[in-house]
Amino acid sequence: MLKISDSDFIRLTDFIIKNYGINLKAKRVLIEGRLSGFIESCGYSSFTEYIDNIINTKNPNDIEKMLNKLTTNHTFFMREEGHFKFFNDTILPFVEERNAAKKSISIWSAGCSSGEEPYTLSIIMKEYFKSGNWDTRLLATDISQNALTKATTGFYTDEAISAIPADWRNKYFTKQNGGYKVTPDLRKNVIFKTFNLMNPITFKIKFDVIFCRNVMIYFEKETKSALIERFYNALNPGGYLLIGHSETVDRGSSEFEYIMPATYRKKL
Repeated sequence: MLKISDSDFIRLTDFIIKNYGINLKAKRVLIEGRLSGFIESCGYSSFTEYIDNIINTKNPNDIEKMLNKLTTNHTFFMREEGHFKFFNDTILPFVEERNAAKKSISIWSAGCSSGEEPYTLSIIMKEYFKSGNWDTRLLATDISQNALTKATTGFYTDEAISAIPADWRNKYFTKQNGGYKVTPDLRKNVIFKTFNLMNPITFKIKFDVIFCRNVMIYFEKETKSALIERFYNALNPGGYLLIGHSETVDRGSSEFEYIMPATYRKKL
């Protein structure tokens, strides 16, 4: 197995923090374990040679492959189910009343991975607004093109959708080749885009809800605080931010109002 030198470890982790906000300073063993064989399979004889290529060329495909190796992104339908109940029971009634005139809701699934979260949100909204003529399209972004390719394909194993209620499964998925594919109507309700959360948020609209769950676990405190501030500015007054249950918002430095664990709200 290839070994990474102290200087190469610093070069690589500094590059990843600066450009992607991910702190792997305490993950030397993980980096060696996950990248060593991969580097050799790509034809490199050392970490130095590989890191030189990553830093000097900044090839998006090479960087994405590296980040996919180094970060675990396990996700499934209905993950942290309490958030979806709060979304249905509290957030949607609030938005329905406030946006009654325009009949639209703006939602961003930030760090959507392979699409389970935005499709779940889309189903909930379709069920909630089924008697009205609401625009329930939502934005879903991720830095990984591989993840977005899977998301746009919308094909999932039986295990991946096991938590989906049977009536939803029958209504919003079709059985195909050992798994399930989202229906065309559900697929077109989600707008998938590539987006690096380190970048300024310049979308034309403000959001009623932002889901960014289990994404900031790798971020340094300063990086996370800056992102949370950008999320705050990207929300409409009274808008909600939902994060992972292993994540927190520093209430001492953030303007967000704490609602309950992993749930925050912008002031009205």
